[in-house]
Amino acid sequence: MATFSKLTLQPAGTTGTGLATLVAATATPGTAVHTASTVSTTIDEVWIYAFNSSASSVKVTIEWGETTAPNGHIEFTVPAENGLYAMIPGLPIQGNATPRVIRAFAGTANVITIHGFVNRITA
Repeated sequence: MATFSKLTLQPAGTTGTGLATLVAATATPGTAVHTASTVSTTIDEVWIYAFNSSASSVKVTIEWGETTAPNGHIEFTVPAENGLYAMIPGLPIQGNATPRVIRAFAGTANVITIHGFVNRITA
């Protein structure tokens, strides 16, 4: 029987560091947002939201385990100063995927804040 656990995003592959990650990177490889499990039977259902604190819209690229475009890139333009926007609506990433780190970079450094959580499913 599967077990479900709700976790904070884990940028360093350790216990979550809190609710938010500031995106400093403006090119690949991006700022680490979440590191999936090392266990092949574990699946992380990832939910990512972004907030833009700048006065202009900013394009954000999520590197979904891949740093090579377009295979692992998900792009979204986050409107200026207007709350949280859903970027990743519960997409799964398999434990021990190669690579297993989800990263983000933005058109402007240090104005995009990533929030989110993971529903970790273990067999």
